[in-house]
Amino acid sequence: MAKKGKKVKLLKGEKMMYTLLLVLIVAIPLFNVYTSSLLSETNNEVEKIRKNIERQELVNQGLSMQIDELASLENIQNVADNFGLSYNNSNIKSVGEK
Repeated sequence: MAKKGKKVKLLKGEKMMYTLLLVLIVAIPLFNVYTSSLLSETNNEVEKIRKNIERQELVNQGLSMQIDELASLENIQNVADNFGLSYNNSNIKSVGEK
């Protein structure tokens, strides 16, 4: 004849601990996946912003070169000649220099 084992009853505190442990075992990996997806999304946004910054820096460099070309003495003299003005070195005043 086979022995019948006694059925062990769990106390309320033990049931709560096991339930909490089960919830944590399920929740922690889900939270990890969620934070990983948020991190990945944030990294994608950062890369997009970096590309935009690089593009804008190239545009700024081009515009800076264009400013230098337009501000050259040769260009100023050409524009002055086109408008019928003459270049007189004695009329030039420096601003900001002492």
